Amino acid sequence: MNRRRLAIMRLLNSRKKYTARELAQRFEVSIRTIQRDLTALQELGMPVYTEVGAHGGYQVLQNGILPPLQLRLQEAYGIYLMMEWLEKIQDMPYGSIREALSEYYAHDLPSEVQDRIDRTKEHIMFIPSVKARPAPYTTEVLNAAIDRRKLKFTYAGRTGRKQHEVFPLGLYYDHGFWYMPAQKDDGKTLLFRLDRMDAAEMLEERGGAVPSLKEWFHRKERPQGHAAVIVFTDIGQRLAENDPIFADLKEGVWRGEIPESELAYTARRLLSYGPEVKVLEPDPLKEHVRLLLIQSLKQYEE
Repeated sequence: MNRRRLAIMRLLNSRKKYTARELAQRFEVSIRTIQRDLTALQELGMPVYTEVGAHGGYQVLQNGILPPLQLRLQEAYGIYLMMEWLEKIQDMPYGSIREALSEYYAHDLPSEVQDRIDRTKEHIMFIPSVKARPAPYTTEVLNAAIDRRKLKFTYAGRTGRKQHEVFPLGLYYDHGFWYMPAQKDDGKTLLFRLDRMDAAEMLEERGGAVPSLKEWFHRKERPQGHAAVIVFTDIGQRLAENDPIFADLKEGVWRGEIPESELAYTARRLLSYGPEVKVLEPDPLKEHVRLLLIQSLKQYEE
């Protein structure tokens, strides 16, 4: 694509309307040349349409094609590495277009750059720290948060499956799981794990006073979980080095916040450490671990 057609593409994406004469004057070419340029852009898939009459002109429809990126060599390599890394994050929003985007991006690169990227694949790997559970509704959650729309879904919680209607604030990825903080009609904020969500549907109702994800994270009154203090032995510390949840130990002690809904999961995680770990706080987590140990011992009672 030549520079003039690229410039026309950017100009029309501004959502303004231009006549062929205005474009010809702007780029100092003939009207016939502009018409050939517009035809070429349409053949590339750009949704250019024409309005006739005194107030007519050329314009692009929404959801049009964006102008191609003009990248330096190192920037092209950097984008490739980022796309490779994103491929390892399961259920990334808009993930269904990642493969097509990667192929489209690579197709337009010079052959020598494509060759170097192919050789790069043999020398770099991104290994996920944990195996994530499927969370197929990340795109719906993100769209609902951006548009401030209510989301309806079924959730498998501690007390069984229940239907919810809430306003998502956004979503974030942490230790292999996608999380969605969401606001109820009464203003209370709940935290959901997307792998426990099913049958998500965006509703028409909009929320006016729903905070963004960043606002929620930085709000002092944001509801916290249980303050936890967990002590690891020397062997436990070595085991925890490969555990994304407990890897950030300080002098053999892990301190952090554990949401109420995650206590049972955390207890089962700690059980794998056997005698190499001890929960000092909170009491509910200690009780979860104690009950699991009792259940385990019962299996060996004669």
